[in-house]
Amino acid sequence: MNFAKGTTKGAAHHPLRSMPCAIICGPFPFRTAMSIAQTKLLEIRTQVQDHLRRTHEQRIDASQQARLEAQISAQLKRENAVLVAHYYTAPAIQALAEATGGCVSDSLEMARFGRDHPASTLVVAGVRFMGETAKILTPGKRVLMPTLEATCSLDIGCPADEFSTFCDQHPDREVVVYANTSAAVKARADWVVTSSIALDVAEHLAQQGKKILWAPDRHLGDYVRRTTGADILMWDGACIVHEEFKAQGILNLKQVHPGAAVLAHPESPGSVVEIADHVGSTTQIIRAAQQLPNDTFIVATDHGIFFKLQQAAPDKQFIIAPTAGAGASCRSCANCPWMAMNDLQALASVFERTDNEIKVDPQVGVEAMKPLNRMLDFAATLGTSVVGKA
Repeated sequence: MNFAKGTTKGAAHHPLRSMPCAIICGPFPFRTAMSIAQTKLLEIRTQVQDHLRRTHEQRIDASQQARLEAQISAQLKRENAVLVAHYYTAPAIQALAEATGGCVSDSLEMARFGRDHPASTLVVAGVRFMGETAKILTPGKRVLMPTLEATCSLDIGCPADEFSTFCDQHPDREVVVYANTSAAVKARADWVVTSSIALDVAEHLAQQGKKILWAPDRHLGDYVRRTTGADILMWDGACIVHEEFKAQGILNLKQVHPGAAVLAHPESPGSVVEIADHVGSTTQIIRAAQQLPNDTFIVATDHGIFFKLQQAAPDKQFIIAPTAGAGASCRSCANCPWMAMNDLQALASVFERTDNEIKVDPQVGVEAMKPLNRMLDFAATLGTSVVGKA
């Protein structure tokens, strides 16, 4: 079974699943990592909850939207720039990226598209680590974002200095970090992975008898551990959006829609992953929606992905998984508050400001490129593409 293609319930038994495994999550070696990550998550939880409580985003009318889209399109052409947008941005942003010759994808594909595009400037609609990834892959191009305040709880919860100290305390472990991290954290790693290739990399390392230090998402790390049997010491970060999904709410929703399949991103809690019919990266979720025979899907990832899901499978119904309460009728607020900062108004001013250019120290960029290249080279040996939520 090739786990780079996602995991669908009922698939073949993984050869390493029965191997003894170790997740070191007790308080002694893990206390520093847990306290740092949890403190950071607590700091931003109020901000996220304020966003989740909002019932409506600031709206613009159709004429304002058309005017802004025309303005942005003209600016991109004038500045020899291309717009790359993440799956979790607003539908208007994704549609504009496609209409102007850009792309909509995960962070790594956004960066690769920008690297290979003839434009001299990349406009990255997403969160800050995505802009940094683009700059790492394309140090010679200007990389702009609608706002540098758009960040990620996984990135915030894994500060580079503290993480480096944690790595130094465990020199016997191969350091594997998720792409949802800063350039400095990537530079400290042996491997960078996306959610689509994490299982393959962990299996590869386990077969070599190597132990893993994993960061920053504990839910994805636990999914990798349980699936591959690898010996994993985990940093204690989490995606504050995916962590809100509730298994009981999904089960109740399935009673209302008994024919629905559950699609889950592995950043979701283990209880959600356990009941999912398919677990995979953003691109793998879109592919599963096309390939699975079900007409209805309950989707446990950011609501922004519905734009591409509905493009890919226009005759199918998609329902966002519940995040608030356990009832089948409870509302879901599965939208990243930082992704929401990428609106048309902010995008229209991207070339007028001086506080929104991504800068990465050249030496840090060189060091961060090494584990990225290791992942890309490994993916080439598998004959697979590297895509993911990241």
